[in-house]
Amino acid sequence: MTDTATPTRYDVIAIGNAIVDVMAPCEDGLIDELGLAKGGMTLVDTARAEELYNAMGPAKEISGGSAANTLAGMAALGARCAFIGQVADDQLGGVFSHDIRAVGVDFETPKREAEPPTARCLIFVTPDGERTMNTFLGASQYLPPEALDEDLIASAGILYLEGYLWDPEEPRSAMRRAIEVVRNAGRKVAFTASESFVIDRHGDDFRALIADGLIDILFVNETELATLTGERDFDAGLASLKGKVPVLVATRSAKGAVAVSGDTRAEVPAEPIDKVVDTTGAGDLFAAGFLTGHARGETLERCLEMGAICAAEIISHYGARPEADLKALVEREAA
Repeated sequence: MTDTATPTRYDVIAIGNAIVDVMAPCEDGLIDELGLAKGGMTLVDTARAEELYNAMGPAKEISGGSAANTLAGMAALGARCAFIGQVADDQLGGVFSHDIRAVGVDFETPKREAEPPTARCLIFVTPDGERTMNTFLGASQYLPPEALDEDLIASAGILYLEGYLWDPEEPRSAMRRAIEVVRNAGRKVAFTASESFVIDRHGDDFRALIADGLIDILFVNETELATLTGERDFDAGLASLKGKVPVLVATRSAKGAVAVSGDTRAEVPAEPIDKVVDTTGAGDLFAAGFLTGHARGETLERCLEMGAICAAEIISHYGARPEADLKALVEREAA
C-alpha cells in the first residue's frame, strides 16, 4: 500500500487502552501467594483489582497503556502523534489526560461520565525485573465508533492499533471503522498483537485482517508469532507470513529482533544494559523506535536499531515511559 500524496498532520495516530499503571516491587513469594502467573498479563474485575491493590507494597502511579506508551516514546523522538482512548471523568482519568499531553501527544477524546472508572494496571515487579500485570480495563472498554474523529484519523501517515483493545465489542467496532477510514485515505495500518491470550481469543479476526491485506506493519514477539501462525519454529513462523504482511517485526527479548519486508530480512541484537530493572513497556518502546524510523523512511535495520535502543532504555528503570533523552540516545548510536 502506498501513502497518499496528501500531507500528513501526524506521523502516527494510535487507538488503545487509556490506563494508569500502578507499580510496586515485590518478592517472588507474593506472586505465588496471590496465585498470579509470573510475567503474564491477566484481566481482572473490580473485586480482584481491589484485592491485589491492597496486597501491594508502596506503589508508584505512572500513566500507561500499550499504544499510549508507544506514542510517548515516539513523541520523545520528535514524531508527531495523537492518541484516541477512553477515560472516565475521575482522578485517574485526569492523571492520564495530563500525562499524555505533557509528553507532547495530542489527546482530545471526551471523558466518559458514567461508570466504570478509568482503567488501571496493577503491576508486581520481582527482583529479576519481571513484571506481572493485572489489568482492570474499566472505562477503556467503552470507546464507541462515534467517538472517532475520522478527519483526524485520516490525517495520520500510520494508524497504530493495540491488540489488547480488540477484546471489548465497542472499541473493536471503533478500530474496524478506523481501518476503513485509513484505507480509504491511502494511509498505513500498524497492528500489535499485544499478548498470546489475545490471539487465543481473536486469532481468527487477526488472521482475517492479514489475509484481507488490511495490516501493513505487524508487531509480534516470539511467543505471539507461534500462537498466531501455529508454527513452533521461529523461522517457520516468519515464513508462514511471508507476502501476507508488507512489514513483519518480531521481537525476541534478549535475542534481539527481526524484521521482514518482501525478500529483505534484517536482524539486530538486543542493546546491552547493566541491569534489567523492569521489563514493563519493552515491546511498546521497541515499537516506538521502529515506527519513528519507518515514518522517516529509514532502512529496516535502522528501524530495528532504533527500537532496540528505546527498549533498552525502558527496561533500565521502573515504568513504561522513557526517562532518558531517547532522541540523544538514538542519534548517538547513529554517529
